[in-house]
Amino acid sequence: MRVGRTALSLVLAFQLAACGGGGASSSAPPTGGGGTPTPTPTSGACSLRAQQDFADQVLNEWYLFPDLLAAANPASFSSVQSFLDARVAPARAQGRDQGFTFSTSIAQETALINSGSSAGFGIRLSFDNAARRVFVVEAYEGTNGLAAGLDRGSEITAIGTTSANLQSVSSLMASGGAQAVVDALGPSTAGLARVLRFVQPGGATVETNITKSDFSLDPISDRYGVTILNDGGRRVGYLNFRTFIVSDAAAQLRAAYGQFAAQGVTELIIDLRYNGGGLVSVAETMGDLMGRGRTGQVFSRTVLRPSKASENTTRLFRNEANAIAPTRIAFITTQASASASELIINAMLPYLGNNVALIGADTSGKPVGQFGFDLAACDLRVRAVTFQTVNANNQGDYFFGIGPFVPNTCRAGDDITRPFGDPREASTAVALDFLAGRSCTPFSASASASTGDNAGQNESAGLNLPSRELLQPAAPAPAQRELPGLF
Repeated sequence: MRVGRTALSLVLAFQLAACGGGGASSSAPPTGGGGTPTPTPTSGACSLRAQQDFADQVLNEWYLFPDLLAAANPASFSSVQSFLDARVAPARAQGRDQGFTFSTSIAQETALINSGSSAGFGIRLSFDNAARRVFVVEAYEGTNGLAAGLDRGSEITAIGTTSANLQSVSSLMASGGAQAVVDALGPSTAGLARVLRFVQPGGATVETNITKSDFSLDPISDRYGVTILNDGGRRVGYLNFRTFIVSDAAAQLRAAYGQFAAQGVTELIIDLRYNGGGLVSVAETMGDLMGRGRTGQVFSRTVLRPSKASENTTRLFRNEANAIAPTRIAFITTQASASASELIINAMLPYLGNNVALIGADTSGKPVGQFGFDLAACDLRVRAVTFQTVNANNQGDYFFGIGPFVPNTCRAGDDITRPFGDPREASTAVALDFLAGRSCTPFSASASASTGDNAGQNESAGLNLPSRELLQPAAPAPAQRELPGLF
């Protein structure tokens, strides 16, 4: 068995027995001490019971909350995942493991990190359950979806395999909820085609056949990922960061902060509104790029259960050539912002204090991370919650969202009728207000929880928005775990 430390959402490899440090692949160098984890499989048997027993031993030895594990008879469950769900049910009931312990494919997860690609239309979707509507909130460059005219603000109104059997989104949701829309869109398989009818932001209705294909999960868009905004003569750096999961993300961040450094930018808007997390190593690089003058100081600490305390680590800020020393940062977040996104916010709090704000809505709440335990002969990886990350002040208990720990919050909507980074877009506008010292309407954890991810169309600076959330399959593919709403 091999064990790998994941990002706060999925995957920073920390393969104590073999590899780690940059992903769940077996090629990365070791990053931590400790002996070879047990159990070690003695045969290639891949029966369900053998895999359940493997998962059981992983939890017994490594699970972060050993007192919150329930007894469960493997024979009563038809899958590894259902068995894991039963065992961690007490932790889930306390909000400490909200689906963070799961089983997955070694091959699929490794391919995601190393290739940085997925198969689909190349769009991200949100839905309004009450209104039974589905909207495109983002489209990836170079994809069949964008080429067909689907972009931010488009509304998908009907889905079919041919024009003759189109079903309206409203009827699908009425009969089977959001999952019915997921099912109609089909699996993430290259070559699979669907006929979509959609309304573009300008009002034009399009009906066309779109084929799913492999596309790059580019962490920073070439269209709107990095921008220098002029706000009354002040230069503000805007960064829209889609995901921490792609190994190439660190290089793209270095290039982005190089632009900020060249322009003398010290005030930042970091847009993480749909960012579900990814590699801890990428979050650490991002911290280093905002750590000019802090080399050698504590960025974060990783804390395991008492019996594994020898594996605890402290990550210090490291020197980066393109690093800047930000004076104020506005983080745009929603309840889809999780894990590595929250890690970077938490890590900056001890150093910037009152000069940090959350803009939009509170985050998901995931201060814990997973190691990956591999039963290689069965292509089984068990992602078990095994560590918690805290900042230099040892704060990291944001299990229900990081909002209560951030000194400033500003409620704002996600105006999908405008491009990311447009100064008139609701969240971007409020972020600029905070950086300029202008007033905003704070949000509370309870208020943001009641409004979903606030991904609705906005005409009122983010107030009185419809409840919207990113569309997510009941059983998401590895890419969809990290990039909620991806299709």
